[in-house]
Amino acid sequence: MCWMVALLAVDGRQYVYRVYAPADALRGDVFWAAFHCHDEGPHPRASDRFDSAEFWRLLPAART
Repeated sequence: MCWMVALLAVDGRQYVYRVYAPADALRGDVFWAAFHCHDEGPHPRASDRFDSAEFWRLLPAART
């Protein structure tokens, strides 16, 4: 199971990260995983405001 997290940055762009976590993971934990991934990269600083992040889950594809 993975989560997609969109973070706003100071350059006005939105950066999206894939975080592998269980479906029942706390959104705060998923947020900080994405934030730290962004923070380690070369991109401008992202907002550390939880309320500004967008979350959605990617469900595994059905196997036929």
